[in-house]
Amino acid sequence: MKDLNEILGMAQRVQEELARAQDNLDKIEVEGAAGGGVVKVRATAKGRITGVSIDESLLAPSEKQILEDLVAAAFNDARKKADEASSAEMGKMTSGLSLPPGFKLPF
Repeated sequence: MKDLNEILGMAQRVQEELARAQDNLDKIEVEGAAGGGVVKVRATAKGRITGVSIDESLLAPSEKQILEDLVAAAFNDARKKADEASSAEMGKMTSGLSLPPGFKLPF
């Protein structure tokens, strides 16, 4: 069995790696789209929305409901992609750790 100082050191390194991975998530950008790309939402893998793009063809008052639906769909698409990017990034970080079976990190 490893000595307590070694275990505590390993826990501290894991915590530092998690913090770096979390910081990195805000640098990874994804783009969600709806309506064949007429509405686009850019977000970080952390879920922060960085931009919205709406094609001018949707700016007519008669298209209001369609535009609202497409914006919601683009947000959902961006959120899904952000979650996937986050999972992939965190998976890279935890792949080298020798964690006990069933142990889950808080993210």
